[in-house]
Amino acid sequence: MKENKYIEKQLTTQQTADLLNTLKIRFEQNMQRHKAMQWSKIQHKLEGNQDKMCSLHAMEQTGGEPDVVLHDHITDQYIFMDCSIESPSGRRRLCYDRKALYSRKAHKPENSVLDLA
Repeated sequence: MKENKYIEKQLTTQQTADLLNTLKIRFEQNMQRHKAMQWSKIQHKLEGNQDKMCSLHAMEQTGGEPDVVLHDHITDQYIFMDCSIESPSGRRRLCYDRKALYSRKAHKPENSVLDLA
């Protein structure tokens, strides 16, 4: 399986700070998505989960705009979604899996989502 060049196992201190700053700015600019949430609580949860930070960083690196849209009060988890206006260019020419990739004759996608994941 092809390795995704955007997913890192560990972010540097600078990458973490830059990502948190970007997410905070986006959070503050789009309060309609999360009216009852506080950034300080979200940041605290993110700082304790390197895997989620790496996933969010990969979304940013591929042109996405991840933003928190939901708080699950039962599990105390914050749910992020890509809120970009349109699919980033690096994600447009994809299909779901290899079967779909190989079955396309005209306008064949560049890759499949499952292979990238």
